[in-house]
Amino acid sequence: MSSQLCISVTFLSPYFHGRRDDNMPEWPPSPLRLFQSLVAAVAAGRRLDRSRPALRWLEALPAPRIVAPTGEIGGGYRLSVPNNSMDVVNRAWARGNDLGQGDANPATHRTMKTVRYVRLIDQGDFPVAHYLWQLPSHLPTEMVDHLDTLSTASKTAVTLGWGLDLIAGHGRVISTEESNLLQGERWEAIAHNQAVPLRVPVSGTLDALERRHHFWLNRLVDSGTTFVPTAPLSTFEITGYARSVEQTALPFAAFSLRNPDSGNLRAFTAIHQVPVVSGMARHATKLAAQRSGWPQSKVNEFVLGHGEPRGAPSHVTVGAARFAYLPLPSIEIRKDGGAPVVGDIRRLILFSFATNHDNEIAWAGRTLSGQDLICEDTAAPPTILTPTPKSDSVVQRYTQRATTWATVTPVVLPGHDDPAHYRRRLGRTTSEEEQARLLAKLDDRIDRLLRRAMVQSGISMSLAAHADIQCRRVGFWRGTERADHYRVPAHLRQYARVHVRVQWRDEKGEPIEVPGPICFGGGRFYGIGLFAAL
Repeated sequence: MSSQLCISVTFLSPYFHGRRDDNMPEWPPSPLRLFQSLVAAVAAGRRLDRSRPALRWLEALPAPRIVAPTGEIGGGYRLSVPNNSMDVVNRAWARGNDLGQGDANPATHRTMKTVRYVRLIDQGDFPVAHYLWQLPSHLPTEMVDHLDTLSTASKTAVTLGWGLDLIAGHGRVISTEESNLLQGERWEAIAHNQAVPLRVPVSGTLDALERRHHFWLNRLVDSGTTFVPTAPLSTFEITGYARSVEQTALPFAAFSLRNPDSGNLRAFTAIHQVPVVSGMARHATKLAAQRSGWPQSKVNEFVLGHGEPRGAPSHVTVGAARFAYLPLPSIEIRKDGGAPVVGDIRRLILFSFATNHDNEIAWAGRTLSGQDLICEDTAAPPTILTPTPKSDSVVQRYTQRATTWATVTPVVLPGHDDPAHYRRRLGRTTSEEEQARLLAKLDDRIDRLLRRAMVQSGISMSLAAHADIQCRRVGFWRGTERADHYRVPAHLRQYARVHVRVQWRDEKGEPIEVPGPICFGGGRFYGIGLFAAL
């Protein structure tokens, strides 16, 4: 089962005073702030030496996902504070002015400071923010030790932001399912034109913090007569964070499926051959990755989706951090001038439901061009992958931003739709009220499964909770078949399949545009449960 390191910070008041580099109120608190808080905690407890390996491991991890309460920039207030002019007071004292008059009076050297804060709403008086790092499915002993060290350190952290931003910390390992239940807005470390720039630690940040602390302790030289200012910390990165309710577009690589002799597009039927096309693409990607020198562990996890260690008796999934192979049925305008029609598969896109895998997607776009797709079950000649521009009209149907989407291949529900046997009980009652009650329970069960499937695919809990969902056995597009007619892998046949139409809405119920690709449900990594923009 996929797991994550989760460090939670509970604010002891619903206000946060930290600021970004542009002197604007910062929200959410940057990962660097949390890292500095952990370093301060272990140093105060004289545990820095034995905590150093764990901190160096943490600083080298990719930027974490953040789940935080809603932050609202509040008003502000003014404070009278010292204006750092004690050198003037010291010189007055050195001249013999010990009466506390004129320049010798520290109270006369003050200035007014404006304090602005972020007010935390939606979670009461003690709001909680969570920082999440994805962990591999198999945890080495050394990593387990690091997790224990960081969990202990988090419990002794006391501030995050200014000195008055007091916190209570808590670190532990949780499952992906548990992380999906955390309350708050989801912030992803991804490029976005409205991203919030936040500081993130990198390899070397801990050493830089230690050097800076050493220089600060020795800032007075020449027997204390000369002050040498300490240089600001510079060993970090600036990473853009965006709320997942904005559902930032993820990178993808698009290909056409062509006949090697004629160069014409080759067609595969959507009802029977979605798993065939995705399986051929998966196999071709594995061969290309091996030829490119990828470690076998990465081939197993990112290309094949196998998280189990070598020789393990059963399959273990790796979560979202892997390739998804999505065959694209063409969406055609027929001569009758009616609504668009879903046709055969002639294109394919590769992408990942996880963020921060731009390099792997770019590699696939370069390396898979010209690769053969070979179906081992038939004697058919190979199909050639050729690059397709992202502006292609069919590709755009699956990757554009739109408020309303509908399935071209049905969603496989992530669980049994009728575990309480409501359908069987419907046949045993003649009461209209009882039938209505059972049908409502059945609809509610399917609705909850669909929203769970959305979250499992990386769609934010906010979007999933507010989406307007319709589902039925027949499709919403012309050219689609009944949901249960579509071929799915053997391990998914026990679960119900439904066609789905989704209109995305925000917390206020207003329609919101969401970018593709959108694919969720049990078969999402190979194109079952694929949506196109209506």
